[in-house]
Amino acid sequence: MSEYRIEEDTLGAVKIPKSALWGAQTQRSCNNFSTGSKMPLEIIKALLQIKKAAAIANKEVGAITGDKADLIVAAIDQLLKLDDSNLRKDFPLVVYQTGSGTQTNMNVNEVVSHVAQNINPQLEILPNDDVNHGQSSNDIFPTAMNITAAMAVEKLMGSLKHLIEELQKKQAKYWHVVKIGRTHLQDATPLTFGQEVSGWVSMLQHDLDYLQTLKKTLGELAIGGTAVGTGLNAAPGFAEKIAEQMSIVYDFEFTADTNKFFGLAAHSGLNVVHGAIKTLASDLLKIANDVRFLASGPRSGYGELNIPANEPGSSIMPGKVNPTQAEAITMAAVKVMGNDVTIDLAASQGNFEMNVYKPVLISTFLESADLLTGTMTGFADKMIAGLTVNETRMEELVDQSLMTVTALSPHIGYHHSAEIAQLAQREGTTLREAAIKSKLVTAEQFDQWVVPIDMTNIEEKKDGE
Repeated sequence: MSEYRIEEDTLGAVKIPKSALWGAQTQRSCNNFSTGSKMPLEIIKALLQIKKAAAIANKEVGAITGDKADLIVAAIDQLLKLDDSNLRKDFPLVVYQTGSGTQTNMNVNEVVSHVAQNINPQLEILPNDDVNHGQSSNDIFPTAMNITAAMAVEKLMGSLKHLIEELQKKQAKYWHVVKIGRTHLQDATPLTFGQEVSGWVSMLQHDLDYLQTLKKTLGELAIGGTAVGTGLNAAPGFAEKIAEQMSIVYDFEFTADTNKFFGLAAHSGLNVVHGAIKTLASDLLKIANDVRFLASGPRSGYGELNIPANEPGSSIMPGKVNPTQAEAITMAAVKVMGNDVTIDLAASQGNFEMNVYKPVLISTFLESADLLTGTMTGFADKMIAGLTVNETRMEELVDQSLMTVTALSPHIGYHHSAEIAQLAQREGTTLREAAIKSKLVTAEQFDQWVVPIDMTNIEEKKDGE
């Protein structure tokens, strides 16, 4: 028993590890829920920041004494200085707990209370009455959810901008390098590699715009709603002061001027923003697949692109190089797509006055944002930055293609052009040879009309618009 201490809550006595800073309610959660990943530390840090702001606001409105508020602030500042490994020691709860996040909220309340008592044993700081004053898990946890989601999106957007910049460099460098286009996985008319990349850039720029527009909804905070949205036990002006402080701390525009019944029962903002993250994942999947397929080979595939050799690609085949960065980002993308289903279903479960899927909602959201942030950075720095084109192979494929015959259509008609293409395919000749053999086109006319670079309209759209 010397390794434990006894604390009590409303249900009775609880045995707690002697060195732990948490209290009875946290220990009950540890005893009852042990499966799954830990609650993200981003949530813990946000809760600490909110409770610091709450202590200051409660002091300003006279809801708690200045001495108590100052001690709570001192305790939180001490916790916020810890590195992640040390902070985690006293925040051991898992995601799969109560759906309101109440146990994590109480974990924070209890730890702050104990740290405060260690700083000043003469001044009692109670978890519920002091640290949690004017708050409910039902409004403070969703407030922390929106704050952490907003910060994750900001970081994600930074990584996305970086990838766009790397692709723009390739777009400019290879703007005039002609290659064959492909539709339906079949040969099509020529374009330049720069034009192809400009399509990828535009996809990602649209995704960035979607996130920029939608992220504002994450600034709506549920704080001040307390238990069911009515604001019971929260002092006038309390929520607004916290929102102002959060805006300063996180450099993001937060507001408490929201419908609290919506804030507790629905997480539409998280849902719609994750929808944009899923759209980004979908576009990244397409781009990464294009890159790795165009780089397939190096001798028995498309072979149009050369990718960096970052690590050996096989345990048995010497010299093999694989598109591992593309593989990483595509795996992340499909995980995000699955996560979107989780978030969509969880967000729909706002029964009556509260959604009770909050922990899985925010942990899943943060996982998606973190996965794409990291893999996009790796994809940009370790694949796109070192990507080069095989101009000889691109020229060879353009020369072999039958679809450059499209340039003949305005001169000899679609039907005759098709006959030439079919003749070349049947006899295994070049398009030029088939055209001359058909006697529908002279060699001079073919050379004048079938000019791959002219077919790209490159000079008409110099900026890839």
